[in-house]
Amino acid sequence: MKLRDGNLFKQQCLIGGQWVSSADGAVITVTNPADGSVIGAVPKLGRQETAASIDAAEKAWPAWKNLRPLQRSDVLRRWHALIAENIDDLALIMTVEQGKPLAEAKGEISLGMSYITWYAEEGRRVGGETIPSPWAGKQPLTIRQPVGVTAAITPWNFPMSMIARKASPALAAGCPMVIKPAGKTPFSALAMAELGLRAGLPAGILSVITGDSAEIGDELCSNPKVRKLSFTGSTAVGKKLMAACANTVKKLSMELGGNAPLIVCADADVGQAVAGAMGSKFRNAGQTCICANRLIVHDAVHDRFVAMLVEKARTIVTGSGLEAGVTQGPMIDSSAFAAMQAFVDDAVARGARIALGGKPDIKGGLFYQPTVLTEVTPEMRVFREEIFGPIAPVVRFRTEGEALALANDTEYGLASYVYTRDLGSFYRIAESLDYGMVGVNEVALASGEVPFGGIKHSGLGREGGRQGIEDYLETKYILLGGLSS
Repeated sequence: MKLRDGNLFKQQCLIGGQWVSSADGAVITVTNPADGSVIGAVPKLGRQETAASIDAAEKAWPAWKNLRPLQRSDVLRRWHALIAENIDDLALIMTVEQGKPLAEAKGEISLGMSYITWYAEEGRRVGGETIPSPWAGKQPLTIRQPVGVTAAITPWNFPMSMIARKASPALAAGCPMVIKPAGKTPFSALAMAELGLRAGLPAGILSVITGDSAEIGDELCSNPKVRKLSFTGSTAVGKKLMAACANTVKKLSMELGGNAPLIVCADADVGQAVAGAMGSKFRNAGQTCICANRLIVHDAVHDRFVAMLVEKARTIVTGSGLEAGVTQGPMIDSSAFAAMQAFVDDAVARGARIALGGKPDIKGGLFYQPTVLTEVTPEMRVFREEIFGPIAPVVRFRTEGEALALANDTEYGLASYVYTRDLGSFYRIAESLDYGMVGVNEVALASGEVPFGGIKHSGLGREGGRQGIEDYLETKYILLGGLSS
């Protein structure tokens, strides 16, 4: 990588303000999913080093929490400014290790920056309340205090924005954080940590540790000094982490799997709905938790929608995210790539029709063709499971009740979408969708200002918005007595 600032490419972990390697020299090799080339290696650390990072965070915590909120805000603002100054380098690092096109990488970084600026201000607005007293001579009130050491386990599909979304509310609230990034995309997290140090984060306030996922995760969950854990990833792993945290009764926020429906009503602007489906389904090669997993389209506009969707999907250009004009990168690894063909084969065997794609791209490697399937039914895996790839299953419906039944027929409840120009339909459907988020005639849901999260098996808690800082705070009730004398 030809970076303007080579010091942003770190192959060591950050613990207690120091860049460290593994004592035995063990490393994890990181490869570029676009061509399989080796990018570099990061330390393979474990439980002992994780405990050390937690201890460093606990030691640094008192001074950080006792700063004025404005002082912490100033550090976050400097962090934001440094990210903006280095966005080209950060995007290059992300594209090389994750695969998404450079333009998407820059978009992700910009989204992450919105969380930092939001919480730089929101941290200044954290306050308690004076409660009208039910007693003479007594005054109840509350204050808000940081929970203590926090931890985050972040995913590979959004390796920078997830750091910002989790770390910025923690830091703004006065909490230190230990981050365990995905092993496939560690360099983005390490670059963000380097810029955090430059912004003035004290030693120990932000640590990034790579290595054995099981050992690191076990220590983060079992260590009583960690009072809050934030995780984004699969539902299966999330359930294990929740169970592992039970003995220490930590605060948890979990953004887990999704199976987002996108409902297109008979009165919808079909062109707008197709544009939304394209932007949601094929972004990051379909490797997003909130992408439209099932396109549920009214019979009256079904054929027109499919024809337009196929036409638009044909314009997608697959290839390395570093190449000009490329709009879809590779799958993250061989297992994800193989899963795409398994989904298509299952759907076709059960009666689905391939309207576009349906096989590996001619470029070879981990590239899979943008795919559109029609005549999809609830028995097929593409309907029931999170696809996490560039496959768009289209389901036909005839009544609003049928559409809602199809949309809600899943254990997941993260994001959902509806396209309609009728005010009554919009309200009825949005209210009836059993999801934490609903986009109406819009698919770009995330921003620092708004709460992001799901229900059911898609997780708990919210990140973003005023709600996103709540899990990093404790409310303390104080009763002042003896005021009548």
